[in-house]
Amino acid sequence: MVETYQLFQYESCPFCYRVRQFLEVNGIDLEFRDTLLDVDARSELMEGGGRTSVPCLRIQRGPQVLWLYESLDIIGYLGTRFGV
Repeated sequence: MVETYQLFQYESCPFCYRVRQFLEVNGIDLEFRDTLLDVDARSELMEGGGRTSVPCLRIQRGPQVLWLYESLDIIGYLGTRFGV
């Protein structure tokens, strides 16, 4: 099944930076949602994921939505999905 991704993050978060660097180095393009600048993104993260911690990867598989927290878990997951 095809998956789509959104990364909930903010610029000055060091763990978010770790994930963004991984994405950049490996040429992976995702939609970023800034939870400090975008009130709607923060609300969506709280409502869907249950907390406002970042980074958080929103994974959409058809009607199913999964929320993955922790930078190293996100990197591991995307690395597997993108064959990195």
